Amino acid sequence: MFIPTTEKELRRLGWDGLDIILVSGDTYTDNSYNGSAVIGHWLIDHGFRVGMIAQPDTGTSDDILRLGIPELFWSVSAGCVDSMVANYTSSNRRRKDDDFTPGGLAGKRPDRASIAYTNLIKRYSKGKPVVLGGIEASLRRIAHYDCWSDSVRRSVLPDSKADAIVYGMGELSNLEIAGCMKSGSDWRGTRGICYMASSPPPGFTELPPYEECARDKDAFAEMFRIFSGNCDPISGRGMFQRHGDRYLVHNPPQRNLTTEELDSVYESDFENAVHPYYAAQGHVKAMDTVRNSITTHRGCYGGCSFCAIAVHQGRAVVSRSRESIIREAEKIASKPGFNGIIQDVGGPTANMYGIDCAKKAKCGACTGRACLGKKPCPELHIDHGKQTELLSEIRRIPGVRKVFVNSGIRYDMIVADHANGRKYLDELVEHHVSGQMKIAPEHVSRRVLDLMGKPSADVLTEFKEMFDESNRKFGKNQFLTYYFIAAHPGSREEDMKELSAFCHTVLKTNPEQVQIFTPSPSTVSTMMYYTGKDFSGKKVFSEHVLGLKERQKEIVVGRRKRS
Repeated sequence: MFIPTTEKELRRLGWDGLDIILVSGDTYTDNSYNGSAVIGHWLIDHGFRVGMIAQPDTGTSDDILRLGIPELFWSVSAGCVDSMVANYTSSNRRRKDDDFTPGGLAGKRPDRASIAYTNLIKRYSKGKPVVLGGIEASLRRIAHYDCWSDSVRRSVLPDSKADAIVYGMGELSNLEIAGCMKSGSDWRGTRGICYMASSPPPGFTELPPYEECARDKDAFAEMFRIFSGNCDPISGRGMFQRHGDRYLVHNPPQRNLTTEELDSVYESDFENAVHPYYAAQGHVKAMDTVRNSITTHRGCYGGCSFCAIAVHQGRAVVSRSRESIIREAEKIASKPGFNGIIQDVGGPTANMYGIDCAKKAKCGACTGRACLGKKPCPELHIDHGKQTELLSEIRRIPGVRKVFVNSGIRYDMIVADHANGRKYLDELVEHHVSGQMKIAPEHVSRRVLDLMGKPSADVLTEFKEMFDESNRKFGKNQFLTYYFIAAHPGSREEDMKELSAFCHTVLKTNPEQVQIFTPSPSTVSTMMYYTGKDFSGKKVFSEHVLGLKERQKEIVVGRRKRS
């Protein structure tokens, strides 16, 4: 079922109005990789009437009012990525296209879309609450460094004048807010949300005020340390931050979904297609990469300094049941026109499915300790056995010719799994790699890797030897594609020269997948980039001159390609 986006669809459903209207910076693709679609289906499955308006024209009321006014609230998301990341390259140049827009047209998604869409709604539809969600609002929920303006900005909540932010994965919080608003009860006690108040709640932890963070980098670093230490759903405390004469209230994180709830989310009635209203406007490239793909889990144990997954999805992994995944694969295989290829079976990192940490599940994320980092924590029992069996079972489903794993692979976990790591890699190489396997070592310089929270180059070398051995074993001629980052905090030109030499002499490759570090909001790396210090307060060099950032990249890839 498509979430209705036109009046005609509302009439066909027999709905005389809507409880919630979703507004998204992406076009409307109805699949489980579109956060707005996931929230919409989840709310519909729980009895609410929901509509969708994608990429509305911010210059008129025509788009935003075409479904009327919601009974309960507007739910606004900038889309699957931060709108500034979507609209600008790491070199701060305007992007020429947008994979999430029909026809690939750039410019349909406004800069700072959460603010732009809220202003649009407030201009033409006063009286109903606006609830922000999605990764842009989630990562900009407190005072944050914004590299596009080179300044510390306020929380997006007071800047947009929305009524609340649902941060993180929003199913439970959105459902609770909807229930409270429907019954007329107070929704401000909902976990996983932020709201503005005239006074802070008792017992909440105070963050340094916005104004202090904006003028004092040490205060900003202290704010970020407190914030990042309270993002766990078990151990995280409520926080508040003064913005002028008001307070941003940051309720404790929402609990993780159970396996049964996660099964329900991904087995909802998705069409796995672009809504016809938007498909008529042009081809949507983003749909090609996720069509006939299966998500097996949420969350990530990686904790990479530059990555926002831990802040948004969480540092705990919740996996779907084997039965649910098989049902989805069988559903895909039974669809008319299915070409026999499942494009991906994975998640934020493909090979974390079915791997649990009993200590984290009971006590929450450890303070000051990474699950992976330089070396996997012994409490994290890494075993690829369940994943290997799952992939084997999916490829034996009638109608399935090929099952690819295109999500990234955390290769250090394979190396660390002495029981089933090699067996899992053999399964991938023999059956699930389409000529190349994507991995992300990001760098090889030890000091840069330490700041990134990544394992040493020795682990990469060991994995490459394992991969090459598996290829020889099955008579394959497959290769590894490496992703690297230039100009990350700590990286100097000599570090990039070390990386270039390693690529040529050890990896025997001329890498092209090198991106310049983008200081996106609310990551550890961005805190280091802005403050010039790591978590311990030790000084860290960061390259801020654009031409010298590009020079770092060119040391590895040459001058043939700039981003």
